[in-house]
Amino acid sequence: MAIKNAFYAQSGGVTAVINASAAGLLEAAQAHPDKIGKVYAGRNGIIGALTEDLIDTSAESPEAIRALRYTPSGAFGSCRYKLKSLEDNRREYERLIEVFKAHDIGYFFYNGGGDSADTCLKVSQLANTLGYPIQAIHVPKTIDNDLPITDCCPGFGSVAKYVAVSMLEASFDVASMAKTSTKVFILEVMGRHAGWIAAAGGLASSKERPVPVVILFPEIAFDQEKFIAKVEQHVQGYGYCTVVVSEGVKNADGKFLSDQGLRDAFGHAQLGGVAPVVAGIIRDKLGLKYHWGVADYLQRAARHIASRTDVEQAYIMGKAAVEFAMAGHNSVMPTIERTANSPYVWQVGMAELADVANVEKMMPADFISEDGFGITNKCREYLEPLIEGEDYPPYQNGLPAYIRLKNVAVPKKLAEFKI
Repeated sequence: MAIKNAFYAQSGGVTAVINASAAGLLEAAQAHPDKIGKVYAGRNGIIGALTEDLIDTSAESPEAIRALRYTPSGAFGSCRYKLKSLEDNRREYERLIEVFKAHDIGYFFYNGGGDSADTCLKVSQLANTLGYPIQAIHVPKTIDNDLPITDCCPGFGSVAKYVAVSMLEASFDVASMAKTSTKVFILEVMGRHAGWIAAAGGLASSKERPVPVVILFPEIAFDQEKFIAKVEQHVQGYGYCTVVVSEGVKNADGKFLSDQGLRDAFGHAQLGGVAPVVAGIIRDKLGLKYHWGVADYLQRAARHIASRTDVEQAYIMGKAAVEFAMAGHNSVMPTIERTANSPYVWQVGMAELADVANVEKMMPADFISEDGFGITNKCREYLEPLIEGEDYPPYQNGLPAYIRLKNVAVPKKLAEFKI
């Protein structure tokens, strides 16, 4: 088999551990010099492939690649850009083939979520549609934890840990001030349609250490009267209450509470700002003093408190993608298969991209408490192993010693292409 170069890119919102997947993939590729030549990274995701803006990862030292395991964000730059169908935009697919041919690329590894899986699926079909053979493997990543088939998604465990810890610490803070000051704290977290991240806030409370947490899930239509009653119940019983609200919470009519009419690059509603909306309801209906916060990028960039389970799974998913390609697979994604809860045991599985792309995994009904404001024991058993363990980065002068790669550009061979 002739040696071919590989293309790797990161897509969508980044995570605390997406670079761990990059490290696993790059180190695994180096172990197959008889099949993989160089690995070129796309600068800013698939845009790097379309514009022939490639990065030569071989210019990095082994130590730098290893350091990616503990560095957050996307080392090569990410993007929100979804390829249209071949019928709607043939020129982009023809451009991809031009770039792949010019740089002798035979492997395509795309690290991202649901929309990225769709892009990877379309690239995998180039052999059938335009006659260019390429093995395309999707590397799972999304803090939303909404990819189907896989038990969980790399990136989620660390966000879940961050949110659980934040809710616990904020609850202690509010409890200490509730007598004469703040009685309600609201934390807004990410999650457009699936409430996995918000659910993690429920881990702050336990039988041994009960905390009055109210969770607002995207899967449950927001009922103002029931919500206010629940908050009031907690304030009367505990003296305070903490609320974790997903950005994707909707009214009974299906409209996002935080929808301002803006759209992102994928055409999705631009969310954010639901915490002050909820805070306003508490102010108007209960007259209680409150504070609110938005986790925003902090939750997905918090590598300093990453879950060890998450880091390990992210690394192994990157490694498995290369192993799948070496075994001749195409249009697939490595998955995490849970085989036991306690102790937590998992193994690598494989899913067809046709079964993954554009499919969202919501919170199961039996993971949400009967009143719609909490998590069940079954959900707790699912979540707890994913936040277990610490994998601290090295520190220097009191701060994490994160790596910045050289990101040396590969010389261009083709004419400019505008997207």
